[in-house]
Amino acid sequence: MRIAVTYENGEVFQHFGHTEEFKIYEVENGQVTSSQVISSNGSGHGALASLLGDRKIDVLICGGIGGGAQTALAEQGIELCSGATGNADQAVDAYLRGELISSGVNCDHHHDEDHSCGDHDCGEGDCHSGGCHGCHPQFTMTGKNVGKKCRVHYRGTFNDGTQFDSSYDRNEPLEFTCGTGMMIRGFDAAVANMEVGETVQVHLMPSEAYGEIDPNAVFTVEIAAVPGSEELSVGEEVYLQNIYGQPFSVKVVAKDEKTITFDANNEMAGKELNFTIELVEVAEA
Repeated sequence: MRIAVTYENGEVFQHFGHTEEFKIYEVENGQVTSSQVISSNGSGHGALASLLGDRKIDVLICGGIGGGAQTALAEQGIELCSGATGNADQAVDAYLRGELISSGVNCDHHHDEDHSCGDHDCGEGDCHSGGCHGCHPQFTMTGKNVGKKCRVHYRGTFNDGTQFDSSYDRNEPLEFTCGTGMMIRGFDAAVANMEVGETVQVHLMPSEAYGEIDPNAVFTVEIAAVPGSEELSVGEEVYLQNIYGQPFSVKVVAKDEKTITFDANNEMAGKELNFTIELVEVAEA
């Protein structure tokens, strides 16, 4: 097994999309046998996920991470364990003991916190990931497929029949570890007890998908308080950081000479979603 940790000066770096280094751990029989620090060689979640995939990483441990990055990691078959803080070596030890639980997409929307403007690096909001600004609570799930790597084909539609995403169109099943928060809750729960070759259709209410629209996730700040915001336009999506250094994605929804208004709601928030899910393969993680 190979574990990668976002890394800076011995600590778990808190912003996946901007990490300059990873510490790579080789693990055999539940014990770390060697480790090395490598350069990220780029920025942006797509490039970083590809780098980890090329190095055959099985698990990523990190601090803050958005849904776009989560999607990119899932497409590389990399298990995510987010929300880690403190010493990197200790985080890996805790993971190997089964004591490190992923918080999934772990952004925070408190509009009364200080924010700093990040790079304009927002990824596609695929249905299974939550997009760049999807926040999902940690949860416990049961089922015979929980903890296993599952490969599924799926098609997602709104209630009017409009398709918003489909793995069939990409000719590539989605791979993820069931029950670990890599997927929205309703999707995960549907797969938890499926048989290989089975196809199911599920209707998800917002509480099982991306949640209801939160009016408190729309906030207005002084342009002078957010470096770089003077260059932003209505409709752009960017990353900000909360006071804990965790990234979250927002859309610019209004702007005048002195203030700028951001919306941190997921674009899928408040929507009922329909999925056709076909379980293609199940394997031990």
